[in-house]
Amino acid sequence: MQGAVSTAVRPFANAAESRGDVTALLAQALAEGRARVMHRLLEAPHAGLRTARSLAHVTDAVVAAVFHYVTQHLHPRPIRTKGEQLAVIAVGGYGRGEMAPFSDVDLLFLTPYKQTAWGETVIEEMCYLLWDLKLKLGHSVRSIADCLRYAKSDITIRTALLEKRFLCGDREAFDKLDARLWEDLFVQTGPEFVEAKLSERDRRHDRHGGSRYLLEPNIKEGKGGLRDLQTLHWVSKYIYVCNTAWDLVARGIYRHDEVQKFADAAKFIWAVRCHLHDLNGRAQEVLSFDRQIEIAERMGFQDLDGRRGVERFMQTYFRHAKNVGDLTRIFAAALEAEHAKPQPRFSMLLRAFSFGEGPADLGAFQVQDSRLTVRDDRVFAEDPVNILRLFHQAAKMDAMIHPEALRLVTQSLDLIDDRMRRDPAANRLFLEMLLHKESGAWLLRRMNETDVLGRFVPEFGRIVAMMQFNMYHHYTVDEHTIQTINMLNEIERQEAIEDLPVSSDIVKSGLNRLVLYVALLLHDVGKGQGGDHSEIGAGIAERVCPRLGLSAAETEMVVWLVRHHLLMSDVAQKRDISDPATVRDFARQVQIPERLRLLLVLTVCDIRGVGPGVWNNWKAQLLRNLYWDTRDTLTGGAEQSRSHRIDRARGALSDALAKWPEAERARELTRHYPHYWLGLETDLHVKFAEMARRPAEGVTSRFLHDPGRDATAALLYMQDHPGIFSRMAGAFALAGTSVVDARTYTTTDGMACSAFFLQDAEGQAFEESRLDRLRRTISRTLKGEVIVRERLAEKAKNRTAKPFTLPTRIKFDNEVSELYTVIEVDTRDRLGLLHDLTRTLTAMNINIFSAIIATYGEQAVDVFYVRDLFGLKIRAQSKQRQIERRLTDAIEGKAPPAGLQG
Repeated sequence: MQGAVSTAVRPFANAAESRGDVTALLAQALAEGRARVMHRLLEAPHAGLRTARSLAHVTDAVVAAVFHYVTQHLHPRPIRTKGEQLAVIAVGGYGRGEMAPFSDVDLLFLTPYKQTAWGETVIEEMCYLLWDLKLKLGHSVRSIADCLRYAKSDITIRTALLEKRFLCGDREAFDKLDARLWEDLFVQTGPEFVEAKLSERDRRHDRHGGSRYLLEPNIKEGKGGLRDLQTLHWVSKYIYVCNTAWDLVARGIYRHDEVQKFADAAKFIWAVRCHLHDLNGRAQEVLSFDRQIEIAERMGFQDLDGRRGVERFMQTYFRHAKNVGDLTRIFAAALEAEHAKPQPRFSMLLRAFSFGEGPADLGAFQVQDSRLTVRDDRVFAEDPVNILRLFHQAAKMDAMIHPEALRLVTQSLDLIDDRMRRDPAANRLFLEMLLHKESGAWLLRRMNETDVLGRFVPEFGRIVAMMQFNMYHHYTVDEHTIQTINMLNEIERQEAIEDLPVSSDIVKSGLNRLVLYVALLLHDVGKGQGGDHSEIGAGIAERVCPRLGLSAAETEMVVWLVRHHLLMSDVAQKRDISDPATVRDFARQVQIPERLRLLLVLTVCDIRGVGPGVWNNWKAQLLRNLYWDTRDTLTGGAEQSRSHRIDRARGALSDALAKWPEAERARELTRHYPHYWLGLETDLHVKFAEMARRPAEGVTSRFLHDPGRDATAALLYMQDHPGIFSRMAGAFALAGTSVVDARTYTTTDGMACSAFFLQDAEGQAFEESRLDRLRRTISRTLKGEVIVRERLAEKAKNRTAKPFTLPTRIKFDNEVSELYTVIEVDTRDRLGLLHDLTRTLTAMNINIFSAIIATYGEQAVDVFYVRDLFGLKIRAQSKQRQIERRLTDAIEGKAPPAGLQG
C-alpha cells in the first residue's frame, strides 16, 4: 500500500497537494479490505477470530501507509536526531490484533524523550488523516518515562501497554519500552495486577446484570463474554508471560480439551460480535432480540425438533459463556496455588469444627487454600456419590469449593449414571441440599455450572442454557428456576416479610417444604418439547418424584402444582377477581386449602424469579385478594365474606362522607351495584362521590397516584354511552400510556364511573408534570378534535417492529362470570391495540363493563367482561365467530367497520 501512496504523490509538484488523492486512495483500500473480510465472514459465519484478526491486519496496513505518507512525503526528515525517533504502537484490543468492524483504533505515539516540533507535526497530520478516513481513533502521545509513570498508577493504562504491538516507525523505542515495563514494573507487581483485574471483573459483572444467563447479554462486558476471556489472557501474560492460551497447557494450568473450550468460546463470541457490528452499522455489544434472529440465520441455526433456530443459537452462546466461567475458576486455582492471588478467609473452618468435626472427619475431603477440596483424584471413582457429598459438605461447612475440586467434578460427570440416580443415599443428599434454606440456590447454581444438576436430574438438563425468546423473561429457563428457589430461600429466612407478608406467614406457620421445593425445581422442565409445558412438566414430575424418594401423596401434590403452576397468576391478572363466580371457579380447581397455600407461595416465587421489575405492588395485591377470597370459599365463609365486604365498603364510604348532608350521602350509598363496592377501594369511592357531587360539563376527571398498583389512576365520570371505553383507550395510547387495568361501572341513574390504571414506558406511575398533557389529550379526544385512528397510525410508522411473531388466540367464556361473557384476546402487543379491540367491540354493539389488561413482554392478554345490546351474555356460536373474525381483522390492522373511523 505504501508503494501505491508514493505513486499517487508523484503527479503533484507539492506533496501537500496530493492529500485529497491519497486520502481517497486509502479510503477505497480500507473499504475494499473490510468488505472482503466481511464477505469471507458471510461465507464462513463461524470464523470470528479470523475475521477479527483480518480486520486488524487491514487497519495495520492503512496506519502504516498514513505514517509513510506523512513522514516520507508531507514532512520528510532524512536525518533525524535521537529525540526525533517516533514509534507508532497499537494498544488495547487493537494491540492484541483483534478488531470488530467498528472497534476503536487505539494508538500510542511513543518517543524516547520529550516531544519535538517535528514529532508533533507528524502526529497531528496522522491523526487528521485517520479521522478523515472515519476511523474511531483513540490516541496518546507519551515518552518511555511517561508510560512507566502512568502505568504504575493506572491499571487501565498498564493493561493497554501489556497488549502493545509495534506497527511502524522506529522499533528501538518500542523495544526499550517493552524491556523497561517487564523489568521495572510487570515482574514486581503480579499479585497486585491480578487482584485489580479480578476486582474490576466483579464490578463489571455487577454493572451488567450479575448473571451470564441474561436473555439480551452484553457479549463484550457481560459475565461470560469477551472481556472475561481477555481478562484470562491479560493475567496469564502478566503472570506467566504466555502469549496464547495454548502456552498454559505446557505450564500444567489447563488441559488440552480445556484450552480447546477457550478457543471455541473466543471463536464463537467473536463471530457473534462481528455479525452484530455489521448488522447495526456501528459498535453494538448488547445482543438484542431482533439481532439474535438475524445472527442465528447468518450462522446457520435452523428450526429443529420443535425449537426455533434462534433459541438453539442462544443456547450455544450460553454454553460458551458457561465454559468461560469454568475456565476462570480453573485459572483462579492455579493463581492461588502459586500465591499470585490472595486466598479466601479461613473462617469457614470454624463451621466444620462447630459440628464437633476436625480435619480427620472430612473423609473423602480436605481443606486446601481455605477451601473444601477432595482428598485425592480417586474419590469420585471410588464412590460416585462423593460428587454430591462434596457440595453437601460445602453447605454444611459454609465453605467455598476449591476450583480444582470442581474441575475434577467436571471430569467425572460420566460417573453420574442411572445406578447413581437410583441410589437412596444420593437422592437423600440431593434433597437435603435442595431444601437447604441458607444455601439451596447457591448449591444448585454450583451444581448447574458443573453440569452435575443436569446429569443427576436429566429432565432438568434439557432446560440448561435454554433461552425463552420473549421480552418477559430475563433469564434462561434453568437460571430462572434457580432464581425462584433463591426467592423461596429468602422467604424461609424471613427476609421478605415487608414485601411478602402473606407468603412469609404461610411459610412460617408450616407447610410441606419438600413438595414446594421439588415443584419449583420441576415447574418449567416441560419447556422446549412442544405443547403445553405445564402438562408435559406434570408428566415428567410423575416419573421423577418417586425416583427422588417422594411418597405417593407428595408426588401427587407436586404433579398438581407443576400442572397448575400458572393458574393462580392467570386468574389474578386476567380475570375480575371481585366477581364471586371467578373465585368459586378457581376454588373448584384448587379444592383444598393446602394446595392453595402451596400454590400462592410457588406463584410468588415464580413471578419474582422472572427478573427485575416484573413483580410490583399491584400483582401482590391481586394475589393476596384472590388468596383470601378463595380461602373463605374453601372454608365455607365466602357468602358471608362477600356480604360483609360490601357492607364494610359502604360503611367506609359513609364514614368518609360524614360531613355531607344525610340525603346526599344516602343517595350516593344506594346508586351503585354490588360490583362497584367489590371492585374498587374506598379512596376511589370517595373520589367518584366527590366528582358526582360537582360534575363538570361533559366529563369530570381526576388523576392520582395509586401506590398499590404502581400506577396512575385516571378516574372519569360522565354520562354512560357506547364507545366511551374505546375513546378513552385511544386517548391513553396517544398520550404514551400503558393501560394495566380498567374498570367501568354504571350507576342506577345512568352515569359511568370509569377507572383506568396507567403506567409509563418504564412500568411506573406518571409524574405530576406529565398529567396536564394527559388531561388535554383526553379532552380533545372526547370533543372529536383528534381522530384517534389516524394519529395512532402516524405514531406507529415511527416505531420499529418487534422481532416476535405470536399467534392470536381469542376465547369466549360464559361460565366464569354470572353476569358477563368473558372475551380473552391473547396476541402480540403493539401501539393502540386496546383502542382497536374496544372500538371493534363497540361497532358490533357489544357493551364493555370492565377490562383486565396484562402484558408479558411482547405478549398482550386483554380480557373484556361484556354483554350485548340487550344486556345478555353472548352465547350464540355464530355471533362468537363473527366477533372473533372482526377482532382478528383489527389486530392485523385491516380497515375498521364502516361508520367507525374515529
